[in-house]
Amino acid sequence: MGIEARLQTPLARAVRTSGSQSAFARLIGVSQPAVHLWLKEGRILPAEHVLTVESATGVSRHDLRPDIYPPEPSLVGASETDRA
Repeated sequence: MGIEARLQTPLARAVRTSGSQSAFARLIGVSQPAVHLWLKEGRILPAEHVLTVESATGVSRHDLRPDIYPPEPSLVGASETDRA
């Protein structure tokens, strides 16, 4: 296991689920050194890969990129007609 073993980020979780940095890189069509750099520098997953990664690893798009995919709104703020 590489650097992703000691990180607790959504990206690191997705890499671990993929099996290795190399497998993750193949999944999204980038180089393994690019994945390593993202992990090392604490970068977030580029937006164009989020849905592929979510589908392949089960790591939620909301966790991977909350800036693009905010958490689903709950019924707490729903109006009475929405709840009926």
